[in-house]
Amino acid sequence: MSTILQVESLTKKYGGLIAVNDISFTVEHGEILSVIGPNGAGKSTLFKLISSFTRTTSGTVLFKGQRISNLSPHVVARMGVVRTFQETTIFRSMTVRENVVVAHHLRSKASLFGFFFGSSVARADEREFGQSADDIIEFLGLEAISHEVASNLPQGHLRALGMAIGLATNPAILLLDEPFAGMNHDETMRMVASVKRLKEERGVTVLLVEHDMAAVMKISDRIVVINFGQKIAEGSPAEIQANEKVIEAYLGSEDDAIGL
Repeated sequence: MSTILQVESLTKKYGGLIAVNDISFTVEHGEILSVIGPNGAGKSTLFKLISSFTRTTSGTVLFKGQRISNLSPHVVARMGVVRTFQETTIFRSMTVRENVVVAHHLRSKASLFGFFFGSSVARADEREFGQSADDIIEFLGLEAISHEVASNLPQGHLRALGMAIGLATNPAILLLDEPFAGMNHDETMRMVASVKRLKEERGVTVLLVEHDMAAVMKISDRIVVINFGQKIAEGSPAEIQANEKVIEAYLGSEDDAIGL
């Protein structure tokens, strides 16, 4: 595998608080890497730094060898590093299909005026976006709800729609922020299968933050563990489950929370 993302000595301070402290790791092309840790460990801040929604205090994030830290978030997304925000990116008055079509406009060739006046380039974009949206909806098994208004969707379908919106941007690496939150067991297992298919069938590299440890252990190629803003462990699911520092971080005992 080749390295697609490098996180080098990443640090974020808010006044006297160090939210992320000198964290380094790599993400290999075509793998699923999960970032876990107790509540307040710094996972969300780390994700914001990687996707450039928050400026670093120090350190660097490289995508395919090119610095992306502290660039504008939309520039980073156009380069292929896309973060899902779940419900905050969903137009709740639109249907599932309309949401996915709209998300494609990051890839548009036509200008805003072209879309307004219906230029030939804009019409070609719209045809392409519609076909791609239908393909993504089929891939994620959302055909039955494609014309359902987003505000009517249960939590599991909203999470799947968030992933569909992320896929519409044609990412090289997709950052999934708690993709299994609020789901029951069956919904979680369906989403786990979908994430695995992203890697296996579409070649998308996945970096995810998640609290559902059973899902993390099932889905991950590697896991990075952070606590109090620092990386305390990195390795395979089996290595992480056996790591004493990780066990200690999760309430100091062998606990169901980390699959033991």
